[in-house]
Amino acid sequence: MSRTNAKNAALTIFAIGVFMGGLDNGIMSSALTTLIHSFSVSASWGAWIITIYTLGLAVSVPIMAKLSDRYGRKRMFLISITLFGIGSMLVALSDNFTMLLISRVIQSLGGGGIFPIANGYIVATVPKERQGRALGMVGGMNGMSAILGPNIGSFILGLTHDWHWLFWINVPIALLLVIFGLRGITESKSSAKGRLDTFGIILLSIGMLGLMYGLTNLNGANIMSSLQSPHVYGFVLGGVLLLALLLWYEVRVDRRGDDPLIPMSLLRNPAARWTLAVGLASGLILSSVIFLPAYVQTVLGWSANHAGYWYTPMALFSGVGAMGGGAFMDKRGPIVTLAFGSVAAAIGSALFPLWVTSTWQMVIASSIVGLGVGTMLGAPLNFLITERVPNDKSTALGILSLVREVGLTLGPTIFAGFLTRSMSQFPQVVLKNLQGIGVSPASIPPSEMSRMKGVESFGNLSQQIQKIPSAPIRNAILQALHDVSNLGFGHLYWAAFVISACSLLFVLMAWLYRRSGAKKSSVLPAQS
Repeated sequence: MSRTNAKNAALTIFAIGVFMGGLDNGIMSSALTTLIHSFSVSASWGAWIITIYTLGLAVSVPIMAKLSDRYGRKRMFLISITLFGIGSMLVALSDNFTMLLISRVIQSLGGGGIFPIANGYIVATVPKERQGRALGMVGGMNGMSAILGPNIGSFILGLTHDWHWLFWINVPIALLLVIFGLRGITESKSSAKGRLDTFGIILLSIGMLGLMYGLTNLNGANIMSSLQSPHVYGFVLGGVLLLALLLWYEVRVDRRGDDPLIPMSLLRNPAARWTLAVGLASGLILSSVIFLPAYVQTVLGWSANHAGYWYTPMALFSGVGAMGGGAFMDKRGPIVTLAFGSVAAAIGSALFPLWVTSTWQMVIASSIVGLGVGTMLGAPLNFLITERVPNDKSTALGILSLVREVGLTLGPTIFAGFLTRSMSQFPQVVLKNLQGIGVSPASIPPSEMSRMKGVESFGNLSQQIQKIPSAPIRNAILQALHDVSNLGFGHLYWAAFVISACSLLFVLMAWLYRRSGAKKSSVLPAQS
């Protein structure tokens, strides 16, 4: 096999592995209700099926990335794939809820290493002039898997009527990836110095667990009041303090010549810090797209069975953005590419409240958002974060992935808050519309009024309203649902616009510091 064919084979293995790992959370969102009923647990306990995987990722992403730099990217990638496959098999075999949660932890330990190690291998082995296309392909698979996950999960459930297949399907894929990876991937690792930073790993693990657990306890509808809960501020504050202690400790490790968990050269570089800020914004923007099916259902009137399929144009353009953005980066550089992605995400988000009133308009707006998100998640961020890191490239990418994961965790809480607050106006708008058609509020049973006031989300409410036999009353209530959902989604997408605009500002700051750093580098040899 020629060197070019060998590299293409390795990239294909990485891309398939990234797609498999990225599908998990999206698939789980479509299967969560089924799993809750299957194990006869409450909704609050059922949420732990997703939460515990998120917490596992927060720990495994930076650690697996660091270990890959030190002990070999091929070795740790195959270990990650193996852990993910074993975890998937154990989930499918789970006969009680405790075993299910333990299996999800094992699955997350493997899933956390797949994406940063794949990207780390690329930036360490592929020439700079070709990294954009390679990173774009892997980033495109990650972005598309995140967006298509709910649809694929619904399709598998509809085809098999058995949630076990959502996890069994990973087992043969993981096995094949390990077999082909043993032969198709050449080893790559950095030169390790000193001892492994075990204490840093412990501090990071506990600190990220606290921070992420606190964020998952936030209530989007009442953020300020939920911040007063010890389950939020206690864990977030504890996590932040431990992470601050970690940074202090890492400086000492670096000074004595050992191998710090976090590369200090990364955090000392202002351009890299602004790149991490763009990474956080990209996670927030990506989290906004999960609300598209609800938008299609409540604002545009599509049924719940078909609403999820409107992810497809966005997913396709996300792939186009990632792969095309990679090729564009090879020609114009990462800053211009990132700026284009931020602008596209901002334009697409603004089109929803300003312009979208029909399905075809929604397809255009969501495709533009997908193009922007795909461009940001692909090559440029990965290139920038590793640019000034000579050895620990996978580690730097792991930190970027971790920051993005924080955005993906925090974003749904923020965006759902807009929808919940608008939904609180639903009873008043219903009464107003009913009065407009001559229906007295006194004629509405108190039990129905109480139920309307207790509604906190859109859910399948439109389908329930469709069952009302009286057409005038049905249309008045549907119009109320349309009005309040339009208000909530308007605020949601304006928030996504603001985040995209902030991302553009962060990109400009990264450009200024990167240019300043390049000038200093060009002056230093002359001075010496």
